[in-house]
Amino acid sequence: MSERLLVCAGGTIEVPIKGNVLVPREDGGHLIVNPPRPVWERSELTKDELVAWSMLVASAGQAMIESLPQLRDGCVNYWEAGNWALHALAEPAGEKSPRIHRQVHLHILGRSRNARHPAWQWGEAPAFPPFVERETWSAALDPLSGAECKNVAARAASILADRYGISAQMLI
Repeated sequence: MSERLLVCAGGTIEVPIKGNVLVPREDGGHLIVNPPRPVWERSELTKDELVAWSMLVASAGQAMIESLPQLRDGCVNYWEAGNWALHALAEPAGEKSPRIHRQVHLHILGRSRNARHPAWQWGEAPAFPPFVERETWSAALDPLSGAECKNVAARAASILADRYGISAQMLI
């Protein structure tokens, strides 16, 4: 579950709500970028959709780096996801087909030099919990604040307009 921050021709930028966060706000934060329409695999997007989504992803990453003080001298990781939807215990329970159950989305994971959470230590690969532990693992992690989301969305909208000529609507 997440809250939409921005929408444009490339898709949406969203912030995960509490209980779905992978990187706590103080360690760099976490955003989700969805393509302009649901697809199981990025190759299903048209050329124009893929280009617009790529520009949105790049804008969101740059906006996080420039807008979040906790990412000063830090970076972001981009993780294309949709795998947990295929787990046998995910709804609907049982074996699943990727073409039917998976929806591509991309997580942008802030990487702070001062990260405290053991899964996000600087210089280490990210560590994700197993599917069955994801909710417990995420329960104590705080999402980006409303002010942080507004700053990131505003900067992403500016980058989209100035660099790529794409207009975006902020939703916060």
